[in-house]
Amino acid sequence: MSRGSSGPGRAGAPSLPARLERRNALFQQWQALLTNRTKRTRSGEMIIQGVRPLTRAIAQGVEIRALLSDGRAEPSRWARELLERCAAPVVVLAPELMAELGEREEGSPELLAVAAVPSDDLDRIDPSADAVVVVFDRPSGPGNIGSLARSVDALGGQALLITGHSADAWDPASIRASTGSIFAMPVLRLSSHREVLDWIEGRRALGEQWTVLGLDETGGHELAAEDLSGPTLVVVGNETVGLSAGWREASDVRAEIPMGGTASSLNASVAGSIALYEIARQRSAGTRR
Repeated sequence: MSRGSSGPGRAGAPSLPARLERRNALFQQWQALLTNRTKRTRSGEMIIQGVRPLTRAIAQGVEIRALLSDGRAEPSRWARELLERCAAPVVVLAPELMAELGEREEGSPELLAVAAVPSDDLDRIDPSADAVVVVFDRPSGPGNIGSLARSVDALGGQALLITGHSADAWDPASIRASTGSIFAMPVLRLSSHREVLDWIEGRRALGEQWTVLGLDETGGHELAAEDLSGPTLVVVGNETVGLSAGWREASDVRAEIPMGGTASSLNASVAGSIALYEIARQRSAGTRR
């Protein structure tokens, strides 16, 4: 897993061109960031597409290594303001090249960004007294990672941890699905559940009463019946096979979400969202007593 970031645009790297009119080695390197996880990991870079993701990334202080522009004669107000705020070098690309990097079939995006992938250091998390941290274990779909990141952001979570062999949180599909929420909190990729458990034990040693809540359709405990008022680590399992054996063993409580109808299970990001809502509901109810 990446622990830092490096790549073109860093100190000592060759300067970027002001314009790029045709495919060359630099363009191919950027293009590889769209589909090649190994390239993203080795370079420590990602492509950010979309108005909201790009706006949120800059607002949250993500390191922008290059802003890519289609060079239109009359840019939008959004683009003008963003170009004024961001100190990154600007490269004007031919519209057809921007369309490829923006993964557009028609028309080119106005702006894209080449950005540094944030560190996967657990020290980036500074939990509050009633913190909620979400773990997504071995997710197979980047869209589900982005969707869950959006819910973590919306419902008061402080961090999203991706454990085990999984899809990449910095895949463009994940970034798009998050609508930029993936930049609003620490999102860390960790090789094993053991790293998270070591972190939890460290927090408990400081006197924090963390509960590890595993979402499990055969858990035997109803989610709404559990006291989730204290610091909570919510663990969402793989979309197909659910919790790993390691997370099952580590969970203080394995809770299920009651279902009716003919569905055999919930989408993983939906299950995580319901758990986050239940935690928020309980805490809101507690403050009204």
